[in-house]
Amino acid sequence: MTTPDAHRVIDQRIDRVVPLTTPALLHHHLPLDAALAEAVVAGRRAVGRVLDRADDRLLVVVGPCSVHDPAAALEYAGRLRETADRLADDLLVVMRVYFEKPRSTVGWKGLINDPGLDGSGDVNTGLRTARALLLDVLRLGLPVGCEFLDPITPQYIADTVAWGAIGARTVESQVHRQLASGLSMPIGMKNRPDGSISTAVDAIRAAGVPHVFPGIDVSGTPAIMHTRGNADGHLVLRGGGGRPNYDAESVAGALDLLRAAGLPERVVVDASHANSGKDHRRQPLVAADVAAQLAAGQRGIVGIMLESFLQPGRQELDPTRELTYGMSITDGCLGWDTTTEVLTELAQSVRTRRASLPASA
Repeated sequence: MTTPDAHRVIDQRIDRVVPLTTPALLHHHLPLDAALAEAVVAGRRAVGRVLDRADDRLLVVVGPCSVHDPAAALEYAGRLRETADRLADDLLVVMRVYFEKPRSTVGWKGLINDPGLDGSGDVNTGLRTARALLLDVLRLGLPVGCEFLDPITPQYIADTVAWGAIGARTVESQVHRQLASGLSMPIGMKNRPDGSISTAVDAIRAAGVPHVFPGIDVSGTPAIMHTRGNADGHLVLRGGGGRPNYDAESVAGALDLLRAAGLPERVVVDASHANSGKDHRRQPLVAADVAAQLAAGQRGIVGIMLESFLQPGRQELDPTRELTYGMSITDGCLGWDTTTEVLTELAQSVRTRRASLPASA
């Protein structure tokens, strides 16, 4: 109960308050059935086996920078499913299905925050749209990966996710390290935008131990979360500070830092962002370098991330013009044809690595 004068001191910069649907209600309307739940568990288990090198395949997290058109994303998923099946002996393909877009300043913040692409901020519709798409992708037989930005959002969608990430802008945040410690899937920690890898290593260590923090439970009730720690944390190299960090020397240095911290020596290379200079046309060059390292026997690289969509490049979100179907409105992406070429090359490098290593390696 507030005091009579409370209106003078609280919510002074809040324009309006809209009730938020609860995770439990959204789960009720868009349920994860037993078959899909088993698929999620199997996907998480498969990712964990690759991270632990019990499975010598390469984890590939590939898909749009950020989903803005669920129909185009689902068409992409259908194509990716066929390619994933073809290359399944060598690649564990997880579709990148990102809904939250961290911004350095301002801009479209993702499908959950603004599903209408018009600044209306209809978060309830965004959550419903996002969960519906995740279920559709799972029905196609693909595991999904998401970046977790808002600490409340996971209660709405995390039950569908096989692999998750904490981004470069939030990896130093105690809130996100605590969140990662309680998430049920493996979590990749990206190095900071300035290139600092030690910050991400610290985040892996922090997320690996129990934490206690305030949050919400599945009913939407404020609760104190007691976590067990996430043993499946790993490092994602995305470049930074004007420099890439995917080359053999950088990878070796990152593995050294993990070893010195007493952490498993495993990295995922993000072929986009600073590693490609934010030029989608350079992602294949990054992937080719990673493929060469794999073929030479590098086992510390357990995965790669690619930003990819139906059409290459990016477009501006302009309300006066119709958007090009299947083209990103955030970071530039590989087109579909180039994506299949890159995935095929990566699969070949895994086969070469497998053939060059002793059976017990």
